[in-house]
Amino acid sequence: MTSSNNRYFILTKQSENRPLAKPGSICYISEYKYSSLTRTCTPTKLPVCFLDTRTMLDYELEFSCMQSLSEEEAKLLQALSTDAERLEWFRERDALQAAQGLTVGTAVTVDEGGERLRGIVRYIGSMTEPSYSCPVQSTFFGIELQGEDKGKGNTGGIYQSRVLFSCKKDCGIFSSFSRVRPVVPSSLSPPNAEHSQATDELAPGDRVTYFTADNCRHGMVLHVQEQDGEHVVRISTDTDENGKRGGEVDVPLQMVAKGEVPQAEEPERMEVDTTPVEKDSGDLSLNSLVEVTLSKGRSYGIIRWIGTPPGLTETMAGIELDEDHGVSDGTFKKERFFDCPPKRALFMKLRTCRPDSRFQSSSASCSERTLKLDDAGTVEEDNTGMPWTVPPISTEQVSQILIGRMKGIQGHHNSCYMDAALFSLFSCSSVLDSMLFKTTDPQDAPIQSTLLHDIVNPLRKKGFVEGRHIMKLRQQLQKHGYSESFTTDEKDPEEFLTVIMHHILALDPLLKLSVGGKVQESYCYQIFLDQNHRLVLPTVQQLLEHSFHTAGLKLAEVPSCLILQMPRFGKKFKMFDKIIPSLELDITDLLSEGPQQCMLCGGLAQVECTDCFNDPLFGQTGFKVFCRTCSSQVHSHPQRHSHQPVGLDIPQGYLGHSVPHTLIRDKLELFAVLCIETSHYVSFIKYGPNSQDWIFFDSMADREGERDGFNIPEVHACPEVSMYLEMSRAELANEVPRDMKGVAKRLFCDAYMYLYQSTSMCLYR
Repeated sequence: MTSSNNRYFILTKQSENRPLAKPGSICYISEYKYSSLTRTCTPTKLPVCFLDTRTMLDYELEFSCMQSLSEEEAKLLQALSTDAERLEWFRERDALQAAQGLTVGTAVTVDEGGERLRGIVRYIGSMTEPSYSCPVQSTFFGIELQGEDKGKGNTGGIYQSRVLFSCKKDCGIFSSFSRVRPVVPSSLSPPNAEHSQATDELAPGDRVTYFTADNCRHGMVLHVQEQDGEHVVRISTDTDENGKRGGEVDVPLQMVAKGEVPQAEEPERMEVDTTPVEKDSGDLSLNSLVEVTLSKGRSYGIIRWIGTPPGLTETMAGIELDEDHGVSDGTFKKERFFDCPPKRALFMKLRTCRPDSRFQSSSASCSERTLKLDDAGTVEEDNTGMPWTVPPISTEQVSQILIGRMKGIQGHHNSCYMDAALFSLFSCSSVLDSMLFKTTDPQDAPIQSTLLHDIVNPLRKKGFVEGRHIMKLRQQLQKHGYSESFTTDEKDPEEFLTVIMHHILALDPLLKLSVGGKVQESYCYQIFLDQNHRLVLPTVQQLLEHSFHTAGLKLAEVPSCLILQMPRFGKKFKMFDKIIPSLELDITDLLSEGPQQCMLCGGLAQVECTDCFNDPLFGQTGFKVFCRTCSSQVHSHPQRHSHQPVGLDIPQGYLGHSVPHTLIRDKLELFAVLCIETSHYVSFIKYGPNSQDWIFFDSMADREGERDGFNIPEVHACPEVSMYLEMSRAELANEVPRDMKGVAKRLFCDAYMYLYQSTSMCLYR
């Protein structure tokens, strides 16, 4: 069987028919069999084999759980070590596409040991012998390191006695595509590929801007050539470093930006107002808003890096400008200091930077003092002509993009309920990104456009959304007739979310509940408890289980996003003084269908006893499900003779089998919490895997001016939350709320809404 006779797929979500197969697994079916099955209709299931099993057994998998791969994509992804990694890079379509454009002889960089090394691709292909049981071989790249990076490799091009390419000892590296990037983007490279300022291929005669030290100069391209594995541009300079006209200079490609510039009569420099600013300049730090005066006029930006680059003695600031008036994408003299779009980076002396004057004048009007960062207000499209979303802010980007004053969403006239909800849903999660580009009715398209282009994209790209954009959204909602007070009054987050998801974007209900054999649909779930509960300091897991038990509910399917409202009445009365956030929700026992484990022996559960749920002998967490043997033993006790266990719905494939230690638990991950105190909403975001990866957002943390002033939003880290999550219940119960450190009290005592996501259903992961 040859690979050209197969069709390949990747699992993008969990399959009910093969619970042990994880999302990210690659499977295949013969083209002949696929054509036979799809000739007359689209099947709901396909009999596929998995590449990682080394067997050729067929498994019936739901078609909806898979997405198609080309043979080349399957080979590239198979080179990655884990299923989770494959799924993550499959969703990074740009990187996967760029890898298919690499050829032998391409100049690339490769990430190795925390360094970005330069090299040339010398080999593309498999590193192992073909196997009959595995129809495709993983594709790896053999790279010969160049220049100063020679000797930093780990091979001479040999793998397991096979010579795959030739180079000196320790001058070669074998790598999967995920660590390799082209130096000069090809037609298949993504728009933000490394050194993407050279997206338009340079040609002799092109006018260019090039960067040396802290100077910006101009000239004309003579030719581009490769020297020691590095692409170098020979430029005829307008003026050299001494101010003389003419002359030629060789400049690394990454330090050259293509662009027409006027002829200069004086020595060419980036015309920056370098007058030292004593007042307030000492307060400038990372993420400070600054302004600079260039030859094109005044420009604004954010400080992304502060330090002393190699070869210089003075402290410099790396600034990301709002517009394309810079000279690089965050590199300075071949070294990268931060990442930003091409022609947005400018490096200048810190002492010459000036704070953004739009926030310094007390007499300026509110509109003049409102931050005007480039907020992606224009419609951005992918190569299909469809609008696209900026990916959510990653764990590594949070400190760079989000932390600080004038960060997040700027509050405006009682908008905190909307600010907190939008920040929670979209800053660091993509679980509901589908609502941003699904087909809508023509009359609702402007609202969707505002949400995507004026709010979500700027938030993820710049870490800030102006209050005027939130007001624009509220005005649009009010104009549609959903509420006459959307622009003036405070509302509940669930009311706003229901309007957006249901009435405007017609999003399929997030929650499907099974009760009495019927399915009910909803967007949020309000937790209710009976009066006989024994909970004092509950976790969210316990609250959800007790609420489901009280109402006789089950989940009809795993939700992509679960929005839970806490048991409280109005904005003042709270049922519990504190609630412990559950970082994960195990919903396995809450599903109406699917295999479950006996809570005593771990075997296949066959019955559930709702009467045992409140039995003090058992723990307060988890539904009480048993195999028939354990149920018989438990209910032999005289106090349980009146209990009435009921049979569970067990998938046909599990009947007659035991499942100890093999059952995959269905879990949801906490990603945000909305809190309310004295009618003001704020939010917490769990943005990373570490226990201290928490941030706190307040859209109205401070205010500048009185009636004509404006709110100052703020995002700051709150690692203190982890300290209380690690406490025992007794310790946490004894904590006096007002004495809790930082903002932890607000999370534990004022929680209003918890947001959970299924990680396998997030668009970016």
